Amino acid sequence: MAKLNQIIAVEKGIKSRVYGEITDLHKAAQKPDLFNGFVKNYEPKDDEDEGLPSERKRVQYEVKDVLRSVERLNTELFDVTARKDWTNCDARADVVVDGRTIVAQAPVSYLLFLEKQLTDMRTFVGELPVLDDGEAWNRDVNSGLFKTDVVSQHRTKKVQKPIVLYPATEQHPAQTQLITEDVIAGFWRQVKHSGAMPKPEKEQLAERVEKLLQAVKQAREEANTRDETPAPSVGSAVFSFLMAD
Repeated sequence: MAKLNQIIAVEKGIKSRVYGEITDLHKAAQKPDLFNGFVKNYEPKDDEDEGLPSERKRVQYEVKDVLRSVERLNTELFDVTARKDWTNCDARADVVVDGRTIVAQAPVSYLLFLEKQLTDMRTFVGELPVLDDGEAWNRDVNSGLFKTDVVSQHRTKKVQKPIVLYPATEQHPAQTQLITEDVIAGFWRQVKHSGAMPKPEKEQLAERVEKLLQAVKQAREEANTRDETPAPSVGSAVFSFLMAD
């Protein structure tokens, strides 16, 4: 008795071959000229008329033969797919991570779905932003965000200030000049906030996703080793109905 994974392997080859041959038959069916032929013989009016050779065009396809081929090919495909799907209904396995059963007796179709979702999840987690390593972050219990300590940065402004070039004398007044100076006007007090996640947490989450994904793959492989479940001859039943006289 075949295993499910063996039936799946066989089905792929049959499906490829059957689809190819039926595609060729479908293309032929769209060309009516391939189904038509003739034999044409020339009869001279009298002995004085020269004879001409006969003409012939052979019929290349007959509808009944095309339908027989379609029946044969599809019966093979219908039956092997039925073997797979009937067995799939009974193929189940546990998803186990580190001895803990995450999903019990999951059918193989669901394991395939779960495998795809976890593969997408792995990509999603890999693109999550992490906190800047160049900052010291603390979690704010009020907002739930991460924040840094206060960083002060002074702000300057330009002011004009007179300077004495020459002091006043009895003969001349003092000579002054305005100069511009940068003076501290105040201070920026900045606290950075972030909704990103710490790098260790991201790595831990990615590790868990990978572990679960591998466990799902193992469960799928286990489910695929199930012995074949007997299936009806679907192809025969379908074409007995379709081709009934």
